[in-house]
Amino acid sequence: MTKKITRALISVFYKDNLEPIIHALAKNKVEFVSTGGTQEFIEKLGYPVTPVEQLTGYPSIFGGRVKTLHPAVFGGILFRREDVGDLKQAAEFKIGPLDLVIVDLYPFEETVAKGGSEEDIIEKIDIGGISLIRAAAKNFNDVVIVSSRNQYSELLQLLEAKNGGSDLSDRKRFAAKAFDVTSHYDSAIFQYFNQEQQLPSFKSSVQTGQVLRYGENPHQKGVYFGDMEALFEKLNGKELSYNNLVDVDAAVNLVQEFEGEKAFVIIKHTNACGVATGKSVKEAYLKAFEADTLSAFGGVLATNQPIDLQAAEEINKLFFEILIAPSFDANALELLRSKKNRILLKQKQPLKTAKQFKNLLNGVIEQDVDFKTDAREDLKTVTKIAPTEQEVAALLFASKVCKHTKSNTIILAVDGQMISSGVGQTSRVDALKQAIEKAGSFGLSLKGAVMASDAFFPFPDCVEIASQHGIRAVIQPGGSIKDQDSIDFCDRHGMAMVFTGFRHFKH
Repeated sequence: MTKKITRALISVFYKDNLEPIIHALAKNKVEFVSTGGTQEFIEKLGYPVTPVEQLTGYPSIFGGRVKTLHPAVFGGILFRREDVGDLKQAAEFKIGPLDLVIVDLYPFEETVAKGGSEEDIIEKIDIGGISLIRAAAKNFNDVVIVSSRNQYSELLQLLEAKNGGSDLSDRKRFAAKAFDVTSHYDSAIFQYFNQEQQLPSFKSSVQTGQVLRYGENPHQKGVYFGDMEALFEKLNGKELSYNNLVDVDAAVNLVQEFEGEKAFVIIKHTNACGVATGKSVKEAYLKAFEADTLSAFGGVLATNQPIDLQAAEEINKLFFEILIAPSFDANALELLRSKKNRILLKQKQPLKTAKQFKNLLNGVIEQDVDFKTDAREDLKTVTKIAPTEQEVAALLFASKVCKHTKSNTIILAVDGQMISSGVGQTSRVDALKQAIEKAGSFGLSLKGAVMASDAFFPFPDCVEIASQHGIRAVIQPGGSIKDQDSIDFCDRHGMAMVFTGFRHFKH
């Protein structure tokens, strides 16, 4: 049943694109009730407004903290239009109906993001607005609630299509959006307070989402919740899939490790099959590609430098799914766009996520993001021979890659180039054997290479095998009760080993 809007309460912080709605409501002879700046806005458009203070008999008090919290306002929203008792009470107390409520909330998240003072942040906790939204959404049988400026265009279309009226399905849809707004707002406030209080309660709210073609497999449904456009500008190609997004996340996180260097990474199923740095993007790409020319096919590529034509000409020879870069030279972009389904992403900003979580069993586990990057000052030489400067650079490079690779993992590298990797194995020995076999299959020598491990060696078997293939230096966290066995072997065979004290499991 279509219900006519007769009176509207409008009180908003943001007035962008509000004017067409005011004109549309006035055209349908809707009466306006408002406060403060919104009242002035409507009056400047030439329409009469009933001030909220006239309904309540109270001015705005306590610095604006109390304006609309009154039965004359909430009664007009909440009384049931078809309930005899409610109608009788509304008449008794002279409470007129409010059929449309347009209210937005104080910019709490924006104030926090801008580093506002605690006083400013607390004053941006909306009380009246969120109460009005909840009341109007609860009474969706009779009231239309517009709880965000993002809904203005939808409301305008509704007013034009139904001559200032609404159907139950319209009102229920706006109510659902309203509770989305209020629950997100409350979650943001809780997160702010919980930074200090650390209550054992999990809340996460994301208001934007994109339905994917499917999930990890075609028989699974998938949705991405987040604002991709804030992070990337898509310059070419089809829509990203679930698996694409997982690999993009892995690629961006890994390439971010190489700040101040020209780096290139190639990802396949979240693991690096090629990582390198170079004097140019072209050189870094060719070195990364050399490590595994087979797995790179259909991979996800990322660099932390602009893509120039020289790099693009080499990259264009490879079939790949996605290329991520901070920018693309015009002639490079023209060349890379030659394949219509090839996804090209311009990254606008670095990842800043501080927490990771996933569902597990009948709950959720959460942890801090592993922001620790092993640095020169973390290295403790535990062998008689210390690594050379070139070996130290190679060890730190390998450690960065190791941190972003599925456990158990071993990375074999030289300075600025991953030679091979062993990933996701149930034993560290198997991971090493996989890495050695892989290097051999691509004709890459391990003589003089270094080895990185994401966790300690429980036995000396890994350093024994590494020594047999020419590996001269090792980086690992240390911490095994049998560390000394590995140290002693390295000392007997002229190998250098450093401990970092930091484990980097990735499951």
